[in-house]
Amino acid sequence: MTNAGESGAGASSAITTAMISMTGVQKHFGELHVLRDITLDIPVGQVVIVVGPSGSGKSTLCRTINRLEPVDEGVITVDGRALPAEGKALAALRADVGMVFQSFNLFAHKTILENVMLAPVKVRRMSKSDAKARALELLDRVGIANQADKYPAQLSGGQQQRVAIARALAMNPKVMLFDEPTSALDPEMVSEVLDVMTSLAKEGMTMLVVTHEMGFARKAGDRVLFMADGQIVEDTDPDTFFTAPKSDRAKDFLGKILGH
Repeated sequence: MTNAGESGAGASSAITTAMISMTGVQKHFGELHVLRDITLDIPVGQVVIVVGPSGSGKSTLCRTINRLEPVDEGVITVDGRALPAEGKALAALRADVGMVFQSFNLFAHKTILENVMLAPVKVRRMSKSDAKARALELLDRVGIANQADKYPAQLSGGQQQRVAIARALAMNPKVMLFDEPTSALDPEMVSEVLDVMTSLAKEGMTMLVVTHEMGFARKAGDRVLFMADGQIVEDTDPDTFFTAPKSDRAKDFLGKILGH
């Protein structure tokens, strides 16, 4: 396996702008210092898995990339553009950054098809006929085209999360952020969501995934970031991380996770 800087599509993009770049990022919640001087570049097409104990700053890191969490210090750029503070420029940037959360956040009163069509029509100004065709194509891609006319409450958690992924993809994002996308799911539904994410990774989507799913990290990740106490403690390829972690924190974490 290639190293973190050369994995996958990252090799050819080394001379171009990183898709995501963070420099000197600091974030506090009151007295709590949740991100400590984070500096990170993610090349186009790279799949970066973020792991670590609870409270290590993983979700906050993910949420700063589309400014769901503003930072106290530092610079974050997406595709070479610094994150705008607010307004139309921020909305435009968020349209390029797909986000899938632990909770599905679907509109309960709209059908699955309507949920996926909504943002392309409202934000991208796509015609309803084009948005419908694209939505049906994406629902087919995530394996639930036959559920298009149902409402979220009629679907399983795994199906709802696949709708949420289709909805994010409908905006043709440049990068996808996943914040614990399977942690609210029953165990038997986890694999159906991870399968969709694995196929996205193979297609070259730039992805940052906060997850506890170590099998997925090994299989789909180009690179693993291990976080502890608001810092990136290790940044390496999956094979190295899982077989030869360097820090005591990572060894302890893996001992607990893989020991079960």
